[in-house]
Amino acid sequence: MSSKSQSSSVSGGLLVSATTPVSPSRSCTTLSVHLRWTGSSASCSALIDSGAEGCFMDETWAREHDIPLRQLREPTALFALDGSPLPRIQRETLPLTLTVSGNHSETISFLIFRSPFTPVVLSHPWLVCHNPSINWSSNSILSWNVSCHVKCLMSAIPPVSSVSSSQEEPGDLTGVPEEYHDLRTVFSRSRATSLPPHRSYDCSIDLLPGTTPPRGRLYSLSAPERKALEDYWSVALAAGTIVPSSSPAGAGFFFVKKKDGSLRPCIDYRGLNDITVKNRYPLPLMSSAFEILQGARFFTKLDLRNAYHLVRIREGDEWKTAFNTPLGHFEYRVLPFGLANAPAVFQALVNDVLRDMLNIFVFVFLDDILIFSPSLQIHVQHVRRVLQRLLENCLFVKAEKCTFHASSVTFLGSVISAEGIKMDPAKVQAVIDWPVPKSRVELQRFLGFANFYRRFIRNFGQVAAPLTALTSVKTCFKWSVSAQGAFDLLKNRFTSAPILVTPDVSRQFVVEVDASEVGVGAILSQRSLSDDKVHPCAYFSHRLSPSERNYDVGNRELLAIRLALGEWRQWLEGATVPFVVWTDHRNLEYIRSAKRLNARQARWALFFARFEFVISYRPGSKNTKPDALSCLFSSSVASTDPEGILPEGRVVGLTVWGIERQVKQALTQTPSPRACPRNLLFVPVPTRLAVLQWAHSAKLAGHPGVRGTLASIRQRFWCPTREHDTRRFVAACSVCAQTKSGNSPPAGRLRPLPIPSRPWSHIALDFVTRLPSSAGKTVILTVVDRFSKAAHFIPLAKLPSAKETAQIIIENVFRSQTSFRTEVRNSRLNFGGSFAV
Repeated sequence: MSSKSQSSSVSGGLLVSATTPVSPSRSCTTLSVHLRWTGSSASCSALIDSGAEGCFMDETWAREHDIPLRQLREPTALFALDGSPLPRIQRETLPLTLTVSGNHSETISFLIFRSPFTPVVLSHPWLVCHNPSINWSSNSILSWNVSCHVKCLMSAIPPVSSVSSSQEEPGDLTGVPEEYHDLRTVFSRSRATSLPPHRSYDCSIDLLPGTTPPRGRLYSLSAPERKALEDYWSVALAAGTIVPSSSPAGAGFFFVKKKDGSLRPCIDYRGLNDITVKNRYPLPLMSSAFEILQGARFFTKLDLRNAYHLVRIREGDEWKTAFNTPLGHFEYRVLPFGLANAPAVFQALVNDVLRDMLNIFVFVFLDDILIFSPSLQIHVQHVRRVLQRLLENCLFVKAEKCTFHASSVTFLGSVISAEGIKMDPAKVQAVIDWPVPKSRVELQRFLGFANFYRRFIRNFGQVAAPLTALTSVKTCFKWSVSAQGAFDLLKNRFTSAPILVTPDVSRQFVVEVDASEVGVGAILSQRSLSDDKVHPCAYFSHRLSPSERNYDVGNRELLAIRLALGEWRQWLEGATVPFVVWTDHRNLEYIRSAKRLNARQARWALFFARFEFVISYRPGSKNTKPDALSCLFSSSVASTDPEGILPEGRVVGLTVWGIERQVKQALTQTPSPRACPRNLLFVPVPTRLAVLQWAHSAKLAGHPGVRGTLASIRQRFWCPTREHDTRRFVAACSVCAQTKSGNSPPAGRLRPLPIPSRPWSHIALDFVTRLPSSAGKTVILTVVDRFSKAAHFIPLAKLPSAKETAQIIIENVFRSQTSFRTEVRNSRLNFGGSFAV
């Protein structure tokens, strides 16, 4: 927006009041502004002078910063408020870009005069033009004129008067102590969506030499996705976070569904991340907080709102973030999710903002801030200092995810209290909640898991002896008090030192994952410096939801990686050394370089971009530990019926086969093997004969043979010897041996005769042969009218030829009737190809 001096003349000149020195005792309002011109820029303070009739710049300051100037066509007179004349103004600046409050930008020229007390003066006409709402206590602008949202603002923040109270404050202050209600702006949702200013820690995207960002594919979108794109496009453009682009780069843009059914925009930056020079700014170690937390009794945990979007992309690098949509080509001006350097850049930003408080009463990890103090009174002061500093630097807090004035908080996988830092029980909950084995197979699975850590447990063989004895097939499986004691003792040993070690992000992690049909399991491990052996840091297991159980094997294994990385994000995202993920699914080694992904995989790939890791194949025989954790839920989930689709009120009757209940009951003792297909029941050996009898010999089956029996079994059941067992059973069936089914081909289709429209238009012929001789006649030719059913019976001595038959019909029928159109004759008659009626 071009803002020329809208001056009113006083005796042919301009008024200015900024010629008096500004002392600390004098009340004044100054704003931090940023000026840009060709090839350079500078920041300074600007005095708000409601008595000035033009925007001015100090001559000395302009000369020191090499600001381009030009001569006025006619010199302009200048007067002080008391009417005394001042030196005439003869020059002005070339049009400069003036940025106020980080997001209000315009093009303006300043009149040059001598004012050693302030570099820039913003005048009364400027205030009238933009009509800003000013917070006089903090010297900040809260909102602008409505017209500025169209012309000046790089992010459309509505005026305070137009923001409803439900959007701004009451909802944001839920759970916030009254001591901080005067800082309500720091909890604002709308302010967090505004375009942040350029700062020294803008995200740079430096590319490896000789590389250019790849151009991704354009994803087709469904009708709901196109509507969501239009909504996102309009909001993001209005906020200034994206702008139209002509960049040669272009990542793929698509949507994925959230848990609540809404759509979340995602951009595939994998290609860009592969050629980006990595920012190795270190993330803090949780172990470094042990000493600084000594003596702290009160804790507050803050979570920053819209974190990455609070950082700008370095000027000139925006084109590298370009992405393709059906609505056009756009690029980001703020840090988008999915860039490889995003965590390091954001950590550097927050560290710089809170530099003088770090490790004194503040600990920061990305967008999580921990404030700790020895007393409540001091703690309130500390929290206020942090909130004020965040507000000053355009960083905003998500009140609904904060914890204030607590005596104990969970922070980065640890429980912090006045007693010190303890391990989060959730890290070992998967082992603590291990159910009591109900079969020999479940017990063998637990001992297989335990056997890997036996070298860390003193007298392991003696402790596990009651459990080992139950694995023998020569003894009856009966759970005893001694077995329960050994089971509880081993679980306790797994979740305590020396087995479990504290994670160290400066050393390499190993993540072992596995997925079964009913759950996923994972173990986070590191090699200990004390004994050079791999020790677990944390355990994780997750019961699959009904929809997750429908995933194929590859997607279930990929889900295990996604859940494990999300569970231990606080350690893996900041790891100094790339970590290794072990999986027994070889295809996942190539997932990070796959060209085509479905929506779910693309969402996970976007999440994986935040980590540096390598997926390595490990055979299932060596991947027993996470496998045991993934199968914890087999017994309970196997008997869970799928949720019905039809409402109960529309179901007249349910068909439930008793054989299915019998098989499910058997599966509680013998779990399904991994090779069993989805949606089929594995048939244990004791129930296979019953299944064959149901599919072949039952009253509703009707002995359908091998093919029919197999077809019924394949709909519901599976076992490795299904085909072989069926053939043997049918071959031994006595009923099938006594009653053979016909082998004749199926009958052809019926071809009905045309309906006659008048008498004797259609006739039917047939011969009655081998009759007793009567007057030398043994054959009767029958000629029937198909319309009236009238008939002629003509006795013959023998079966005539076709020519003789035609002659007989002419003499006996045509003589008294009209000619017929068609005839129907017995298939035994052969008139030959040389005769026609």
